Amino acid sequence: MDFLVFRLYGPMASWGEIAVGEARHSAVYPSKSAITGLLAAALGIRREQEELHNQLTEGYWQAVKLLKAGQVLKDYHTAQAPDSVGKFRYRTRRDEIVQGKDRLGTVLSTREYRTDAQAIIAIKALDGAPYDLQSLQDALQSPKFHLYLGRKSCPLSAPLAAQIITADNFRQALDDYSVKTLLSGKYEWESDARWLPHDDLTHYYWEGDLHSFSAQDQIFNPQHVQKLSRHDKPTSRRRWQFAPRTEYLWLHNSKLDTSKEAS
Repeated sequence: MDFLVFRLYGPMASWGEIAVGEARHSAVYPSKSAITGLLAAALGIRREQEELHNQLTEGYWQAVKLLKAGQVLKDYHTAQAPDSVGKFRYRTRRDEIVQGKDRLGTVLSTREYRTDAQAIIAIKALDGAPYDLQSLQDALQSPKFHLYLGRKSCPLSAPLAAQIITADNFRQALDDYSVKTLLSGKYEWESDARWLPHDDLTHYYWEGDLHSFSAQDQIFNPQHVQKLSRHDKPTSRRRWQFAPRTEYLWLHNSKLDTSKEAS
C-alpha cells in the first residue's frame, strides 16, 4: 500500500492542547488537527468549507515518528482587544482600536512552543478519501496558502520533501523515509549531528490499529504499545470544536539497534 510521507521542522512549533484560562499548552508531537489543517492549507481549503474539512479528517489515517521533541519555550503574551459585547463587528485591527476604544481590555496568556523539534509524518488514504496521495503531494510542493507549524508565527524552515512510499505498514513507511540533511558542513560542528541530533528514544504515534503500524518481530512487541486518547479531532473549524480520538504510542530506543549491529 502507498503512504505519503514528509518531514516537519522549524525553529518553533506549537501543537495545541485543550486551552482553559490563560494557559496555552503545546503537546510534544503534531496533533491530528494541525496536520489536517496543514493539508487543507496546501489544498487551498478555506475555514468555512466545513464539509471538505470533515472529509479530510475522516478520509485519512496519520502516523508520527518523533525524531526530536525539542525544548519547551514559554512566552508571556499580552494582547489588547475590545470585548465582544454589542452588535458591532470588528473587521480590522483598526476597527478594534478606533471603534472599540471604550471597550479595550488586556488579555494575558502564557503560550508554549517546542524549539528545534523534528517529526516525520505518514498519511494513509482510506476508502472515500477526497484526494489521492499524489494530489496531496502536489499540494504540499505548491501550497495555496501559507503553511505553518501549529501557529502562524511558526513557519516551516525546511522543505517538506514529501514522498509517496510503498510499504506494508506505517512503521516501514516511516523508517524507509530518508530525512534530508539540513546542515552539510565540512566539520562535525557544522553538521546535523551537532545541531539537530535525534533523540535516543524515538516516539511513534499512529491511529488505526496495531496491524496498521507493524507486524510483530524481534523489535516490535504489541504488548509494549500504549493506547492513548487525544482531544484533537476537528469537528468544526468555524466554531473551533474538537472531539476525542484513539491513537497508539510505541517507544523505541535506537541505541539498541546500534549495539546489536556492533555485536
